Amino acid sequence: MMRVYVDTSVFGGCFDTAFEEWSNKLKEEFKLGLKIVVISDLTLRELAEAPQNVRSLVDEIPEEHKEYVTLDNEAKMLAGHYIEEGVVSEGYMVDAQHIAIATVNRVDVLVSWNFKHIVNLVKIRLYNSVNLKYGYPLLEIRSPREIIHER
Repeated sequence: MMRVYVDTSVFGGCFDTAFEEWSNKLKEEFKLGLKIVVISDLTLRELAEAPQNVRSLVDEIPEEHKEYVTLDNEAKMLAGHYIEEGVVSEGYMVDAQHIAIATVNRVDVLVSWNFKHIVNLVKIRLYNSVNLKYGYPLLEIRSPREIIHER
């Protein structure tokens, strides 16, 4: 079963005309158990600040199709390496932390609608070069549209 780490933009995308088709299709795949959604404490903290309609999306997915992970010390250290190596600046630490959590937990793919600091070929290569340097595997990073099971 594919384990998919989602950042907050994927949930917000369910209510954004540019992204709603793909975010909602992915949410349905999670609800049906076609994929496991991996949700971090970081994502949950960000969702706590979101509108109620966005926050409630997590509750629509059955618990047996969810996996919870945390921003632990190992992920914090790896996120720090991304900053030290110049992948992103300190102002984008949260983005680095999402990548680090997904990497440390060895998910199959991280999905996001953040094309500036996450789903960006140059950044993906830089994140992965740091991952390899510190003994971690490559991380697949995609938009929701790229991982939807077309029927």
